[in-house]
Parts: sequence; structure tokens; C-alpha cells
Amino acid sequence: MISSALVYLFTLAFVATVFNTLEQKTEFKIFKFVPAVVMIYAFSMLLASLGTFEYNEEINSIYKLTKTNLLPAMLFLMLLSVDFRHFFKLGKSLLISYMLAIFSLACGFIIVSIMFDFNSEMASAFGALAGSWMGGTANMIAVGSALGVSQEAFGFALIVDSVNYTLWVMLLLFLVPFAKFFNHFTKSDENMAYLGEIGCACNMGAKRYWLLIFFAIVVSLASQLIARHVEFLNSTTTIVLLASLFGVLGSFTRLKEMNGSSEVATTMLYIIIALIGSKAVFESFSDVGIYVLAGFVILVIHAIIMVIGAKIFRLDLFSLAVSSLSNIGGVASAPILAAAYNKSLVSVGILMAIMGYLIGTFGGLAVGNILINISAS
Repeated sequence: MISSALVYLFTLAFVATVFNTLEQKTEFKIFKFVPAVVMIYAFSMLLASLGTFEYNEEINSIYKLTKTNLLPAMLFLMLLSVDFRHFFKLGKSLLISYMLAIFSLACGFIIVSIMFDFNSEMASAFGALAGSWMGGTANMIAVGSALGVSQEAFGFALIVDSVNYTLWVMLLLFLVPFAKFFNHFTKSDENMAYLGEIGCACNMGAKRYWLLIFFAIVVSLASQLIARHVEFLNSTTTIVLLASLFGVLGSFTRLKEMNGSSEVATTMLYIIIALIGSKAVFESFSDVGIYVLAGFVILVIHAIIMVIGAKIFRLDLFSLAVSSLSNIGGVASAPILAAAYNKSLVSVGILMAIMGYLIGTFGGLAVGNILINISAS
């Protein structure tokens, strides 16, 4: 049994490193269906369930300290790569599709919460899931922390995210050859040549990891200090919102030009996921089925509203599909779907997914609080 805080952190960091390396350096097909972030959570949870960690005062303290400091730092770095100037060059079809995707997902969560009569635990868990499906896993953690999601409920939400996301990616890739038929149905304009000129500077230039880490730590400290004097809903929510605001402000400065923010933020994300997993000991998996079913119904509602919107606004399938997956799948899958239509459109998928880093936190918090209020009524 591990009782040392240092060994506890080292073990979790090792787990995160192993699965991230396997995903990046090998061609194991399992990672196409179960991403490294889920593997990290599952293995950390397994270690916890086997009694590997002794949850003494030292380990509990380092858990809280590490998570509290890494969360705002990660959010700040994630948002540095947002480029509003490029986003507004996407054109009417993509912008309407993107807003339609966010609106339809929000509607899906609210309708399902009423259909399934969510209790407070399910409401907060699906609020965290809304953060993921409007942004990414980082947003899911931020929203989940702000809403006080239990470790078990967060684990269920992560399973829903993984299972339904995999099915959704497969469906959207399957629909690519039918784009002409769909576009004829919606009477859309299929001219997307101008989109190939839109770039993403997130993979260019020298990487300045240490400088980025320094700024991230400063922002984390500043967010926590301000939150002690100015509180919105609760302390964690305030810290999350402040770190997001600092990230957006930083994206308008030369900090955006310091390449490497995404890699550092992803490293922090994996450590946080491992930390959360190390505290998750499931008493029963009997409730996971209802979570997965509810997630599937949300996607059905999302799809119906998207198709209706496409008919009304004459949207093409590419705009609709990439907008949907940039929210639900994020940077890992939106570029792949964009490339399936045209390789020159990869940067469009990346750009739209990056915008989710901003939308996911605020959208997830808004939806999460609505679900909690519905469950309490």
C-alpha cells in the first residue's frame, strides 16, 4: 500500500505517461475506440479499487493541492490558442452550424433531464458531460469540479462520453459519401474552396514550455487569490471562470505565439484525470446503463434539431458534421472528419474544436446549473 504523497503522485504520473506514450507511439487499435484519457482514468480507478493507495492526511492533502493548482493553469493554457479572428472567417454556413450544434446539445441535455427525471447527482454529472460535449475533457473536469460532481458520477459521465462519442464518430464518418444527397435535400451551397485558406498557427514556431508553465502558475495563483475576495456561486466556479477569462485575454497578446501550450495543458489534463480516477471506487455499475441510454437520447435530439436547422438555413453536411464533432469529439476527431471531406479542410476542424475550449466551460456551467435547478424542482 502506498502511503507516501510523493510515491502517490509518481505512480499517477507514471500511469499517465505510459498510456499517453502507447497512444502516441503505437498503432494499437484499442485507442481508436477508448482514448488514452479513459485508459488513464480506468487504470487509476483500478489501483484505487485494489487498495493501492492509503488515503492518509498527506495523500489527501497533495490530491487537493495538485488538483486545485493544475485546473486553472490547464484552462489558461488551453485557451491561449483560441484565435477569434480566424473563427469569424469561417463563413455563415459554418458559424450557423456551430451555434446550432451548441443550441441543440443544450436542448438535448435539458429535455433528457426531464424525461429521465434526473436527481441532483445525475444532473451535476450530465452538467460535466455538457462541458465535454461543448468543449472537451478539460472542460468536463472544470465544470465537474465547479458543480461538485462525485467521483462515481464523474466516472459514469466519462463512460458515457467515451461510448457515445465512439458511436457518433463512426456515424458521421459513415455519412461522408452521402454529402451530395444531403446537400441536395437542404439545397445548400457546397462551395468550400475559401476554407482551405484558413490556417491555424497552433503548431508553428519554437516551443517555450518553461515560460508557459511559469505564466500558467501565475494565473493559477492569481485566480485563487481573487476568488478568496470575489466569489461567484462557489470558490471553484470563480477560479474556473477567472482562469478562462485570463486565457481569453492572453489569446489577444503575444502569449498566443508561444507554441507548446496545448502539449503542456494536455499533460496537466492527464495528471488531473489520474488524480480523479485514484479517488473513484465504484460500489456498483448497475446505474451506468441509464447514463449511457440518456447520453444516446441526447445525441438523437441533437441530430434531429441539427437536420431541421440544416433544412431551414440551407446548411451543407460538412458544416453540420464538423460543427457537431468539434463539440462532441474535440481536437482529436474533428480534423479527421474534416479531412474525410477534403484534406485542405483539416485546419478548419482544428480551429472549430479549439473554440470549444472557451464555449465548453461556460456552456457546461450554464447547462449544469439548469439541470440542477430542474432536479431540485
